[in-house]
Amino acid sequence: MKLKTDEGGWNPYFAGALLGLLAIISVFATTKLMGKTNYLGASTTFVRAAGILEKTVAAAHVGSNEYFTKTKVVVDWQFMLVIGIVLGSFISSILDKSFQLESVPPTWKRRFGPSINKRAVGAIAGGIIAMIGARLADGCPSGHGLSGMMQLSASSFVALVMFFAVGALVARIVYGRIS
Repeated sequence: MKLKTDEGGWNPYFAGALLGLLAIISVFATTKLMGKTNYLGASTTFVRAAGILEKTVAAAHVGSNEYFTKTKVVVDWQFMLVIGIVLGSFISSILDKSFQLESVPPTWKRRFGPSINKRAVGAIAGGIIAMIGARLADGCPSGHGLSGMMQLSASSFVALVMFFAVGALVARIVYGRIS
């Protein structure tokens, strides 16, 4: 199996195999080391980060919030995983020489113009909508896709199909036909 594609990017089959291996290792390691099974996912980490930030200005509110009493506001292994995703993405892009700084992606620029502010508003609004959806679905696409499918969870299969279907529909509405 080639590690890189002919275009120079990472081979998706190789990357997928590594991700599957990471999912299996995470279940094994957390079960053995922590005594309970934890699965890969990212959306809870962002909620925890919000709780950590909110604690600095309104600790009493966080302490009395029912959600935060169930979901501990701590930097745990999943929090470090999300940091690792960012660092790993950066390192991968450096290694395959695809790293580039861009304030407005080319697809967005073709559809909406070069405005950085418009792109920022779109990105923030999209992030808020995605996070609300992830919390309503009780997990994000990575959690349902990796961990849920690993367990052959019917609800994860439905959630994953919906994530992709709605994502494709919204992309079609926002960007039109992408060439």
